[in-house]
Amino acid sequence: MIQAEKLAKTFYVHEKEPGLKGSLVALVRRKKIAREAVRGVSFEVGEGEIVGLVGANGAGKTTVVKMLAGIIHPSAGRARVLGFDPWKRDDRMRRQIALIMGQKAQLWWDLPAADSFLLLKEIYQVEERRYRENLAYLSEVLGVASQLRVQLRRLSLGERMKMELIAALLHSPRVVFLDEPTIGLDLTAQRAIREFLLQYRREHRPAMILTSHYMEDIERLCERLLILRDGELVYDGALAGIRSFYGAKKVLTARLDPGLPEREIRTLASAANLGSLGELLGADGEGVRLAVPRERVAEAAGHLLEALPVEDLLIEEEDIGTLIEAIMRGRGQQP
Repeated sequence: MIQAEKLAKTFYVHEKEPGLKGSLVALVRRKKIAREAVRGVSFEVGEGEIVGLVGANGAGKTTVVKMLAGIIHPSAGRARVLGFDPWKRDDRMRRQIALIMGQKAQLWWDLPAADSFLLLKEIYQVEERRYRENLAYLSEVLGVASQLRVQLRRLSLGERMKMELIAALLHSPRVVFLDEPTIGLDLTAQRAIREFLLQYRREHRPAMILTSHYMEDIERLCERLLILRDGELVYDGALAGIRSFYGAKKVLTARLDPGLPEREIRTLASAANLGSLGELLGADGEGVRLAVPRERVAEAAGHLLEALPVEDLLIEEEDIGTLIEAIMRGRGQQP
């Protein structure tokens, strides 16, 4: 459904020297600098997939989404969305895609959402019966049926985001781009939108690309991940595979007597010579935390039990968010 092959985008920006002299020079002769936002990105997304597109700020996530949605033209490479070149903006393609941007609204601020939906119905040429069925289904599932006639400005941020989702999905798109759909929402609203997206995927099976800075969005919604770093794709694979490729350590947490003061816990941890086994992450009221290579977990567990007054021992995988952050910052290379 979505295919990107060596997709690239270069922006040209004007640079000037600081100060009055730089401003005067810029009036006569501006210096252009090329900035590569995306470099040679290739991937495919099939029907029914929700693929997470992850990267630091400026990594190129939104640029990739905008190229696939036909908003901006690539500098190089090619893409196909539902068999169309997206930047040709063929109406047959545009009637089958949706772009939801958490930081940009498409609904009219001073109108009730229901009025905006009627206009979108005409724009997308949605048949009357299908429009009513879709609106009833989406508003009921999202729990905003009673707010459809309320002026948009009077709704909470979470309710407005749900209305944006309805607006984007009224025409039953086969491809959905979600750019930070839960940004700024409270935990309850985030959870409601995640559950809705999972249900919508099960029932309608669109191809979906999700960008988000919230790890809970990625872990809850996506089985596959694309990680961008400085415009390049550095990982394309299963979310679970990140731990296999990059999670070379496990974290052991030894919980001690809660009555022990932190100073004594630190003294015990220092005397136990834990640095010889791995990296000491902390020694405080929460316990002694140690990151060790996978092959030394049994040895480290035995040493902790022997050297410290352990009441409970917890062995965990490294946090997936920490691993992804390491890849984004260049501390990991794809095998």
